[in-house]
Amino acid sequence: MTTNTDATTITLPWASDFHCHLRQGPMMETVTPMVEQGGVRTVLAMPNLTPPLTTADMAVEYGKSLQKLAPDVHFILTLYLNPKLTPDEIKKAAASGITAVKVYPSGVTTNSEWGVLDFKAYYPTFSAMQDAGMVLCLHGECPSDASKGICILNAEERFLSTLRELHQEFPRLRIVLEHATTKAAVDCVKSLGETVACTITAHHLYITIDDWAGHPHHFCKPVAKYPHDRDALREVVKSGHPRFFLGSDSAPHPRSAKQGEKPAAGVFTTPVLIPLMVSLFESMGCLDKLEGFISSHGRKFYGLSEKPSGSITLTRAPFKVPTMYTIAGSDQGDGGATVVPFMAETEIPWSITRTE
Repeated sequence: MTTNTDATTITLPWASDFHCHLRQGPMMETVTPMVEQGGVRTVLAMPNLTPPLTTADMAVEYGKSLQKLAPDVHFILTLYLNPKLTPDEIKKAAASGITAVKVYPSGVTTNSEWGVLDFKAYYPTFSAMQDAGMVLCLHGECPSDASKGICILNAEERFLSTLRELHQEFPRLRIVLEHATTKAAVDCVKSLGETVACTITAHHLYITIDDWAGHPHHFCKPVAKYPHDRDALREVVKSGHPRFFLGSDSAPHPRSAKQGEKPAAGVFTTPVLIPLMVSLFESMGCLDKLEGFISSHGRKFYGLSEKPSGSITLTRAPFKVPTMYTIAGSDQGDGGATVVPFMAETEIPWSITRTE
């Protein structure tokens, strides 16, 4: 990272987002070109489509669709863990260039109804992944269960024993605990070995429970937690810990789905992602840790080159986040045909003004 002497411009390598939902159909056509707009050129694309990406062939075809929409972006492809994902399919996936497998415990978030109920049933698959050098990406929550005292506020903490067990059983398997929201998760990942890492979102670094209760466009899974949890997330990124890095979990939904009787879970940050990060890291007094968090830490863990080619320059030039974006092929003004970004109508102090 380079900063000019009067601290009005910052130049960074293109960022890497190691957890992003790019959807399908018109929503995919809308948000995928916004990846570069937000300062990113490497994206780990999530597989929870309808139907989910459960085979190597499906993931490869999806990757081709994304590449057509954003030719300069490197898309890292993933598979959705399911009973058909056998050790043989893992070998095929690895040979096809697929990097990771995403685990959704059944029923915890969007399109997770096909998810996992029994992790031990997949031990042969995890063993094959370990041998193939693939990464296991965990949505780290237990399904809510009142009889067990599990709800959305403690579902992540209750999941951590599973993370520990998986690491113990497969010590060479690279595991990422996705979108951590709690101090307990931060402490757990820090206590484990070099093959366990963690992504943190932009929005979880900004908000707490008070910011999403009653505000559907800040509602996501896992939900933002208490102030001390947000403080723990901020402290670990301020420390520059090498196993914590950016995974935006940007998850767009039509405005009508977010503002209905049961709001869909997901926060949309893609088009403003790196301006959000620069603004926050400056406010925390740790701009020197920003490049590691948005680029080099995750790239090293995933075995990518240290820096992508090219750069982005941000200028201290405030801009207002748009109220909404129109979904491809839709008429302006239709509530079901727009998507609302995180911090809509809020002024951000930094803007991307040049890309190379």
